[in-house]
Amino acid sequence: MVVLSLTIAGALGIVLTGGYLWWEMGRYTTPQVAESRFDERRMIFAYTLGLFVGILLSLPWLLYLAAMTNAALLGAFALLAVLVLSIELAEWAIRRTHYWGKGPSFPFYAVGLRAGIVGILVLALVGQYLSASTITWDGTSVVGLQAVAIVALEVTGALLSLPATAAGSPRRGAGVLSGALISGIGLFLLGFNAFGGEIVGSIAAAIVLIGSIYLYRRARVILDRVPPPSLVGAPAPVSPGGRYGRKDRDPPSR
Repeated sequence: MVVLSLTIAGALGIVLTGGYLWWEMGRYTTPQVAESRFDERRMIFAYTLGLFVGILLSLPWLLYLAAMTNAALLGAFALLAVLVLSIELAEWAIRRTHYWGKGPSFPFYAVGLRAGIVGILVLALVGQYLSASTITWDGTSVVGLQAVAIVALEVTGALLSLPATAAGSPRRGAGVLSGALISGIGLFLLGFNAFGGEIVGSIAAAIVLIGSIYLYRRARVILDRVPPPSLVGAPAPVSPGGRYGRKDRDPPSR
């Protein structure tokens, strides 16, 4: 038996996250660039894995929203911590694998993983609303804004949570703690719709969306720095000026 509310919610989650990956990650694949910056099959597998992880995390997500509705802030904070730490743990885990994490293209796979996770979180959020007894245009617009905001938040968090390695590295990020902090604050604000009503919820969702877009535009340079696979491991070009700005000299003849 098909449940219409879940069908609509699932379609929205797939459209938002899949559309983001097709449009934004497509900028780094052929024919937009001469050589794709990542393996598209691995991206699909990362997204699929994220869907399965999202199914597990949909329970604490819904319980968190319910706790916010009942103003049970202590329980809400505990559930929020479980949710944020689980998302960060999933990204950390695939970074430790040889399949996804042992190459400069990992930032793309981290984004794919989180896109899959957030696709299920959108399904849970929208499905819960559509299954309610009362559905209004105002409420629908707020939930739609929240859905877009959570997608922007988590794909941004994927880049911010990358290790803060040496300057110039394609993986340079803010670090897990910074990424988890941004994700936690954003998810907390997205719970204001249940806690403070539609007006408060729409303002909070707009803040999360605008802030996420701003941070993403700054963090996207991480993706721009990922080299083509053909250049991975290639020796760095030698400056024609030699060391310390001096030109190399021919060895003295004997």
